[in-house]
Amino acid sequence: MLIYLIKRLIGMIPLIIGITFISFIVIHLAPGDPTQFLSSMNPKVSETARDKFVKMYNLDKPVHVQYLLWLKKFVKFDFGESFSQDRKKVIDKVLERLPVTLWLNIASLALVFIIALPLGVLSAYMKDSVFDKALTIFVFVGFAIPTFWLALLCMYYFGVILGILPISGLTSYNFAELTFFGKIADIVKHAFLPVALSVFGSLAGLSRFSRNSMLDVLNEDYILAARARGIPENKIIFKHALKNALLPVVTILGLSIPGLIGGSVIFESIFSIPGMGQLFYQSVMMRDYPVIMGILVIGAFLTLLGNLLADIMYAVVDPRIRYRKKS
Repeated sequence: MLIYLIKRLIGMIPLIIGITFISFIVIHLAPGDPTQFLSSMNPKVSETARDKFVKMYNLDKPVHVQYLLWLKKFVKFDFGESFSQDRKKVIDKVLERLPVTLWLNIASLALVFIIALPLGVLSAYMKDSVFDKALTIFVFVGFAIPTFWLALLCMYYFGVILGILPISGLTSYNFAELTFFGKIADIVKHAFLPVALSVFGSLAGLSRFSRNSMLDVLNEDYILAARARGIPENKIIFKHALKNALLPVVTILGLSIPGLIGGSVIFESIFSIPGMGQLFYQSVMMRDYPVIMGILVIGAFLTLLGNLLADIMYAVVDPRIRYRKKS
């Protein structure tokens, strides 16, 4: 297992370099450049200041030279400085936004697993019933509806017409004056719509996956044998079938890790949540190349790490895989 891990980690190095190279080229080929944004933010910026800005960040050099300079810093875990007026280091800007994105996405992911898994198992057990068909329609409606459109509708109905939920930010303007429980209630009210909409849009994938996995297990010979021996149906489902049906779900859990950090550009932009997704959107609009590359590299690394963790967890929970590897 140790040799396998070392090989996988070494194999991630050329993948990371390839991803960063392609990302760097694509970003720099996109229309617009940082000096245009600099001029738009401050029309009084002189030509000399623009030239100084370009030279300071090596924007006057060919793209491949810029990439090699960026890569030289990257191997030292230095993502550079942001082009924005605060001139903060990229890693500092990421660490500022990370906690908000992290707890929102953990809450969403936990709710998705809590709701989708029982629904998928029930749907498999009651295959082709009215409940199964109604649930299929419900989850696919959530999957098919454009997220931004549904978010705007919910903001208008719950925030403007009913006035029961806030529509932007994570806290109220008088947050500091609230009591401890008042602060918790305020945060929950602000996070309710983004989390609820995220859960609604994510139910289809996991519930259908768990349904199909459960159907495969229910058709296995050992389940038929258990029924033939007269074992109660609830014992067959929860003791024998459910455990094996949930094994593939471990893979999804591992692949969810990049999403926890990457954030949602749509949700965080629409609801003005100061997280990683909003930072990425603002950086793209400003052509803030160092921040864009920093977020993309972190996302790529976490995706590869998530794949590796999914493989490891699958081998841990399924003895058959370990047996094949030993042989």
